[in-house]
Amino acid sequence: MCGELLSDLGPLQQRVAAVLALWPWRAPVLAFELDAEWGVERAALESLFELAATPPGDQSDRALRRAIADLCTAPLFTSEVEPDTIQLFQLETISGLLTFGELLDTPSADVAERVIEGSAGLAAYLDDLVEGSLHSHPAEKTHREYLANLAGTVAEGYFASRNSAVESAGHRLVRASPDTAGLLDSSAGRELLARCEDLGEEFVTTMRWLRVTGH
Repeated sequence: MCGELLSDLGPLQQRVAAVLALWPWRAPVLAFELDAEWGVERAALESLFELAATPPGDQSDRALRRAIADLCTAPLFTSEVEPDTIQLFQLETISGLLTFGELLDTPSADVAERVIEGSAGLAAYLDDLVEGSLHSHPAEKTHREYLANLAGTVAEGYFASRNSAVESAGHRLVRASPDTAGLLDSSAGRELLARCEDLGEEFVTTMRWLRVTGH
């Protein structure tokens, strides 16, 4: 979703678009153990994601601000440990959550776009890792069939294409929703979150395969 399209949305709609971009990366953050030196609890990140998807309001926004403020004090930001591939995805997702937090006080299409582009970049990077592997991905045939069914309409890899499809669905949902709605306010929003979670599980499966094959 480009900045021009985001600028046509209301502030809360931009927040919803940003949450949808982050949601597929929730599973990879929570599925793998976090480095103990980061000082970040899994439950804290899980709560942060849930608060981000909660319908906006004074109480929920205060809780979200507190969760982000607590995350900012974690030793994670002073750690000198070189991250492995899985940790890199976790760190980039946490960075995306912090960027999302900026939307609470300074609503901006530019900030929302940074979140969305960051998530898209992670999907493209995952494609690069799969394509650069010396091993065949166990779902390679399925991935090729998916891309073939797109009839050459995109020049992206499998995960980037899947991410783009979810992003487009999110754009349609956001445009059809009032600027006061959260993702949990409608069955369509909940269904789209479930779709994001399905993609996230695919991310997790591929990351586990990458770890086993030496990444």
